[in-house]
Parts: sequence; C-alpha cells; structure tokens
Amino acid sequence: MKEHENHWGPQNTHPLSKIRTELVWEGKYDEYGNRREIEVAGCDMPLQKVESIDEPRTSAEGAGQMDFFRKKSKRKDDFRNMLIWGDNKLVMASLLKDFKGKIDLICTDPPYDVGSDFTCELLIGDHEDMLVKDQSILEHIAYKDTWGHGVDSYLQMMYERLLLIRELLSERGSIFLHCDWHVGHFLRSLLDEVFGKDCFLNEIIWYYYNKLHDSRKHILPRAHDLILRYAKVPGRQIHNALKELREKPVKKLKYHKVNGQIQNIIGPDGKAVTYVSEDRTVDDVWRLRCLQPANKKEFTFFKTQKPLDLIQRIIDLSCRDDSIVMDVFCGTGTTILAAESTGLRWVGCDLGRFAIHTTRKRMIEIQRELYNEQRPYRAFDVYNLGRYERQWWQKERLAGADEEHRDVVLAFYRAEKLTGAVSPVLHGRKGGAFVYVDSIDSILTLSELKPIVEAAQAAGGKEVHCLAWEFEMELKRNAEALEHEYGVKVRLIRIPREVMEKNRRPGVDSIPFFEMATLSAKPIVNIEGGERIVDVELTNFLPSLSEVSSKELDALKERAMKSGFDFIDFWAIDFDHQNGQSFKHHWQDYRLRKDRSLKIKSDCKHNYTDTKPHTICVKVIDVFGCDTSMLLEVTGSGSSPRGDKR
Repeated sequence: MKEHENHWGPQNTHPLSKIRTELVWEGKYDEYGNRREIEVAGCDMPLQKVESIDEPRTSAEGAGQMDFFRKKSKRKDDFRNMLIWGDNKLVMASLLKDFKGKIDLICTDPPYDVGSDFTCELLIGDHEDMLVKDQSILEHIAYKDTWGHGVDSYLQMMYERLLLIRELLSERGSIFLHCDWHVGHFLRSLLDEVFGKDCFLNEIIWYYYNKLHDSRKHILPRAHDLILRYAKVPGRQIHNALKELREKPVKKLKYHKVNGQIQNIIGPDGKAVTYVSEDRTVDDVWRLRCLQPANKKEFTFFKTQKPLDLIQRIIDLSCRDDSIVMDVFCGTGTTILAAESTGLRWVGCDLGRFAIHTTRKRMIEIQRELYNEQRPYRAFDVYNLGRYERQWWQKERLAGADEEHRDVVLAFYRAEKLTGAVSPVLHGRKGGAFVYVDSIDSILTLSELKPIVEAAQAAGGKEVHCLAWEFEMELKRNAEALEHEYGVKVRLIRIPREVMEKNRRPGVDSIPFFEMATLSAKPIVNIEGGERIVDVELTNFLPSLSEVSSKELDALKERAMKSGFDFIDFWAIDFDHQNGQSFKHHWQDYRLRKDRSLKIKSDCKHNYTDTKPHTICVKVIDVFGCDTSMLLEVTGSGSSPRGDKR
C-alpha cells in the first residue's frame, strides 16, 4: 500500500472503490471469489403420492351415498391440491417442471428465532391431558443446518429458497414473508438482492394488540411482527384494494363556500366538526389479534401459528379466483386452509411429520364444512420424497462416517457386530436375529428394506431388526407383505436420538430403543340382501414413544400399556386398497381440541356389491404425527385379518 499510496486515481483506481454495497455471509462466495450457484438440477426428485383424500366422508354416510352429493355439488375442477412432506428446497426444485411461473402467491413463515425449536404441547385422550412432543431427528438436523453457523447458515438457507420461490412465482405473483426483529433486517436485504429493490412493495406491520406484554424491564414491550411483500414483476402484481371499517368514528370538518372561499361551519356548540363512520383502504399497519390458547377452534399449540384472518387478508389482497397459493413452511396449514376456504388451488409443504398431520386434519375438517354448506371443494393428495430425500441428506454429511456411526448404534443396542462376508446389508446380531443399522439422518424405505430381508433369509435368519432414524410413510404395511413373502419376521425400531449425545457411553449407558407402533383391527361383516356391509373396529394400539420428552417417558409408557387408544389422534380406512397405489380415504375420524371423543368402530356401512375378495387398509396416526397401517382381507363369504401391524 505504501509504494502505491500516491498513485491511486482515475487511471489506477483503488480496489475498494469498485466494491458495491451488498449483504455478504460465509458461503456466499467460493474460494476464488465466485458466487456459489444453487444446484437445482440435482434436487429434482419424483414425488411419491401416499394418500388421496377425495371426498369429505361424514359419520352418517355410507360410501355409496357420495354419488348423490356429486350430482348436487361437484368438485371445482380436476386440479388436485398437494400437501408434501419433505425439505422445501427439494420440494420446490421438484415442482419447477410443473409449476414454474404459475404461482400467484407464496405466503410463508420461515423460522427466524435462533433460540426456537420444534417442541410443542399435545393433547392426549378424551380429556385435555397435556404432554410435550420432542422434535424428530429430521427436525433436529434441519435446525442445526439452519442455525449451525449462526446467521451465515440461515441466510444461505433462505437465499437458496428465495431463488426457487422467484422461479415459481407467476408474472403477476408476489411473496409475503413473515419475520420479526430477529432477522427482519437481514431478510429485507436478501429480498432486495434476489427480487430487486424495485420489486419491493410493502413492509407491513402486524400489530397484535391482544398479546401479553413482555415482563422485562429495560425494553419496550414487543407487540408487532413484520411481513415483507415483494412482486415478481413490479407493477404487474395482483393488488385488490381492500377496505376496512374504522373501529371508531373519525372527525370530519364541515364547510361551505362563500364567494368562492371555503369557510368552516361552526355548529351550535362552537365546534367545527362532525363525526362520521367511513371505510378506508387497508394500509401497511394491520391491527389484528394473535392466537391465544383459549381459541379452541383455531389454536393448535404451535408456538408460531398465525391467525386465519391475517392470512385471509393477504389472500384477499393478492389473489384472483384462478390463483394458486403456496406455502413452503406450512406448519399448521393456516395459509392453505385460507386458500381452500376461499376456493383457491394450493400447494403446501413442511419438513415436520407432525405439521403435515396437523395440516391434513385441518384440511379434512374444512372439506367437511364446505360439504355441509353445499359448497364445492377440491380433492388433495399427500406426498413425500422417499429415498431420494435420504440420498440428498447424506450427500455432504457422511464422508465415510457410516461405519463408525453403525458401530456406536450397535453398541447402544447391545448387539454383536458381524464380521466376515455374511452380507453387506447385515451389520450385527442380537440373540437369534440379524440387525441392520440405517445411515445417519436417513429415512428407511421399501427399496432398502427388501434387500435386507432377502439377505437375512439367505443367511438362514428368521428375524431381522431394522434400526433407523426415520421410516418412510407406509413402510409398516409394506414390511408385512415382505414377512409373508420371505418368512422372515421384520422389526422396525427407531434409533433414539440420545445416542448422539456426548455424555452417553455406548455399551455402558442404557438407552431405550422403541419399535414402531403395534396396531390390530378386525372387519365387521354383515350380509344384508345378499350384499356385504362392512365396518372396521380397532382392537389394540400400542404407540411408539420415540418423540416423548424423556422426563415424561416412564409415566406415558404405563399409560400406553393401559390405554393405547388415548394416543390415537386420527384413523382412516381404505375399503378397497390396491397394492402399489396411494391410500384412499373412504372414512375417517379424528380428535379435535373442541371435541376429544374418538370412535373406535367405523360407522359408514361400506357396501361391497360384488362377491370378489377385497383388501382393507387401516391407517392410524398417533398424537405425534406418526402413522401405522395394517391390511385386512374381506372374502366373498366373510373376512379375515391379513396380519396385525407390529
């Protein structure tokens, strides 16, 4: 610097003089100073449909009675709304081929509190008994990804997703991004960079007037959040001017003209004003309530749940009748609930299994309300990304660490490590059973399970224990089919997250391993007029308690043994299940906060008009959002269980 300090100028500009103002974080640029590009092509993965919810079945209806309803009130169109379980980066990349440039509104509420987590309170049983649901391992790892390197990792996560959001938005589309004081200033700069400053529309202040004030002494009570609104193309976004009625009358000056001059009219009381009530255009300060636990109809115990009227205002402001609405951090599903009640098409996704379950239940409930009001509705499907998401999760984390990870898990499970060339997919032995340990932070899928069972059979085994962090939806049902095909008992066991804690010693400290839930049910068949009238009764349920807070575990184990039905939050029946096809909801019942009762026997009186055998699939979802399924056979003359799910 010293030898050149007198030579900087127009002909030899200083390097700092060319640097522009921008938001920079670790990971934005590579080692050579080049901007890191988001790799979207490798994230394009096929979505796997696992459930179809076509009609809002009610308890008083048989399956055949829906034909009459269809004649009176058909679905709006053939578009099927989508609820997707998975990482939203992968989900959005997978949706680009069908939805690029087609979404009019993306309204979403990303995490923005470095101190937050995914735990929440739950209700169990017929009464309002509370328990704490722990975060799943996927949520735990996602949280570490988001905040593991502080704001740097958070900004990289949001940058990648905002780029995908911009690609999905239509020319008339816009994004409404919720945030607060934690990261609002960073997100504003990030949105400026991704969308452009000329696409900025509003910084909306949501003033929640009914929130209890912060008790700390040295700050003013915080009583508002921010909603940042950006357009895909400035000046072309949908903008419906909204009116709101003033809560209190406003003063309006009375006047008249004298010789062309405006003069006030003084009233008999000496005042020159009158009071009028008038509508005004909605501005950028929204005085709307926040949700409180006392609201039993709407509140779902999610800490960050937004009120329905807040989201409804956003939809009313920025959508047309043919718009598609998307929420990529859908949480409890308030955004898509508002879209459905308004008659709009929607796509929602979330990484949390419990969030997907909560949303599914709320959407079925709004379907039932629309049906009761004789209003049209749309069907929706539930998807996941299956093993493809597992491969993406592993790409940058394993780096050859799988062997060490398996050794630790086997030691905690108190299993003997297999040596020699028995099979590359059999890692240990416990008693007379082989043991398989899935990759860290992965999801065990059917495509992985089948070779494991084949290997156990080839090695002369009669039982195999499959230890995994997460299991693919519907894996229980598919495992049963493999048991019958190969004659090998399959136990699906969750790896407890405690094995990753530094103060736990493998082979020394005792850590409980939980098998997936046990479910049994029976069909009830009556022959009426030569036709089979069928319902299903649940006979036993023992939940998996893998996401229970450790301090409550012992008490809940005892309760689960005495009354496993208390842990059922939702169950549904597919009366004509086809192998390889998604689960179709022909009947369902579930608990609501305002109504904790749950039927243990269906009451739809499903009618089989032929004499062919049929397969019934029963799906139970517990209070943690984990699903368990089983198959039942209905023959021409009666019925038989195909086997309990265990």
